[in-house]
Amino acid sequence: MSTFSKGTSSCDGDSATNESSAFEGPSDISDSLDHEIAQLTKLRSGPHELLSRAVPGRLRVPISTVKMLVAREGNYSGRGRFSSADSCHILSRYLPVNGPFKVDRMKSRAYVSQFSADGSLFVAGFQGSHIRIYNVDGGWKVQKNILAKSLRWTITDTSLSPDLHYLVYSSMSPIIHIVNVGSPGTESLANITEIHDGLDFSVDDDYDEFGIFSVKFSNDGRELVAASSNNSIYVYDLEAKKLCLRIPAHMSDVNTVCFADDTGHLIYSGSDDNFCKVWDRRCFITKGQAAGVLMGHLEGVTFIDSRGDGRYLISNGKDQTIKLWDIRKMSSNAMYPRLRDDDWDYRWMEYPPRSRTLRHPWDQSLATYRGHSVLRTLIRCYFSPAYSTGQKYIYTGSSDSSVYIYDLVSGAEVARLDHHDAPVRDCSWHPFYPMLISSSWDGDIAKWEFPGSGKPTLARRRRSRWRHFY
Repeated sequence: MSTFSKGTSSCDGDSATNESSAFEGPSDISDSLDHEIAQLTKLRSGPHELLSRAVPGRLRVPISTVKMLVAREGNYSGRGRFSSADSCHILSRYLPVNGPFKVDRMKSRAYVSQFSADGSLFVAGFQGSHIRIYNVDGGWKVQKNILAKSLRWTITDTSLSPDLHYLVYSSMSPIIHIVNVGSPGTESLANITEIHDGLDFSVDDDYDEFGIFSVKFSNDGRELVAASSNNSIYVYDLEAKKLCLRIPAHMSDVNTVCFADDTGHLIYSGSDDNFCKVWDRRCFITKGQAAGVLMGHLEGVTFIDSRGDGRYLISNGKDQTIKLWDIRKMSSNAMYPRLRDDDWDYRWMEYPPRSRTLRHPWDQSLATYRGHSVLRTLIRCYFSPAYSTGQKYIYTGSSDSSVYIYDLVSGAEVARLDHHDAPVRDCSWHPFYPMLISSSWDGDIAKWEFPGSGKPTLARRRRSRWRHFY
């Protein structure tokens, strides 16, 4: 059972206050997230007011699809059609929970997997040097099988360019490689069948080699932003073919980084120093420091996903929580609470039971989501797609071999997908269809759908446990 906490905090300089409450499930709507983002989510995924009034009897949300179709045909809204929010209200009920269905099975661990922005391609990266690009619309055939160059330990991240022409991949090395996805041929063997250009992210004062944990294209495809094991963030100019910015960003490994929105001005980062930070490139040259710090995690931050509006983000943490943030609540200073010993290592130890009851004294997050586990590897989390769900859900992999889906506002665990035999490090929801792909250290790439296309075809399948809170 998942546990959801909401908190209200104010922070100015070195002071912050926090009030929080936890509850099991969505039994009391008054305990749901009480913040502007709750209203924004409702506007994106709620039915039109006139359609709601068209339903006889006591108002209930969600309204059935049949009643909404009747209201549309009767033109109760006066527009003769569904709005995008009406469509999301319908589509968001059909969660991708049926399956799993086989996409692929490899002999090495799957570390990363993501749909392209248009959903036509799917990329999966494995520890055994392979990166596979699948043609989703072409029956999931392998469009490109890339054998990585100079791999160190594993593929740590991949990113497709917005025009889908190029893919970059990183490992525990300061060199990020770029491959032409659109070139002819299915096999791409580094510097033998195709050139894998190396982009050097090191600078003159980097005396020790470092690894790249996270890399992302900017939305215009002109830049890359990367997070490294030497506590820094890097920005690479692809047109100038040179590193244009290095930020000594944190006190420990930077595990995750991303652009906040389409402008590319704001960057979010998360680190093993427990902090999420916001960087504004428009004033960085003069200030040379973060625009703000977000405190609340008690352990390292493994992943950050932006809502895309330059205001809200979520983060996964080694304290076994996902946190929701509003950057307007960030602080100018970082404070380090000492709540436990430093002898715990998430890579091979279970999370201490006593630590689950600890709360950050200056927690600035809007809400905290619990139920999944973040152990052994850098588990990733995401907002659900805007087009089909209005971003009303949060979903995440888990070291207990499952995928969890939480309701953003109520905090309820609305689905749990069980199949894998090892940690699910990454997962990806199709941008338009009710389809979700999970990738695991067991080597399986599994597909979950609504309604599904037949019997599950993975040999080691288990029953999917899921429930709707409606």
